[in-house]
Amino acid sequence: MNGGTGQVVLRVPCAADGPALIAANACNRDFHWPWATPPADEAAYAAWLAESGNGRTEARIAWDAETGAIIGVVTLSEIVRRALCSAYLGFYGMRAFAGRGLMTEAVGGVVRIAFEELGLHRVEANVQPDNARSLALIGRLGFQREGFSPRYLRIGGVWRDHVRFALLADEGISSKNSHSPPIF
Repeated sequence: MNGGTGQVVLRVPCAADGPALIAANACNRDFHWPWATPPADEAAYAAWLAESGNGRTEARIAWDAETGAIIGVVTLSEIVRRALCSAYLGFYGMRAFAGRGLMTEAVGGVVRIAFEELGLHRVEANVQPDNARSLALIGRLGFQREGFSPRYLRIGGVWRDHVRFALLADEGISSKNSHSPPIF
């Protein structure tokens, strides 16, 4: 998939990406908290990488095309085929790129992968109610609110409430955010 601003490149993660992602996550630990607890050491990265290639999860690292820095991570997890044809969307970005629209582009690119390459019907995103940045991002992409899930997901050892959103393939991504980053 090509197009977009040319600033975001999506790549399937590999072992060689570990040191860069671990370092970026360490520098952004307070920016991610309490929304996400990404891999913080080699063992956690290896576990995440193994899960990312298990057939039920598709992950992409978003890179800045100019600097080679990591913009963020986007995952489709619990991919189910057959009658459900669905996945859960997860994402987190790095502070240095916040507010520039690059994570919106990255997440939009992965949602396109879900619909166009994986043939999924539905992508669900669950966001903590106080996470204004993530709520705004999925709103820009056209996700529709479906409900509220108390104590839905355990993050950092705490069960956290989430607001549930979904986007269906036949609804498509909001046209105002239709650019797609290159995929490698």
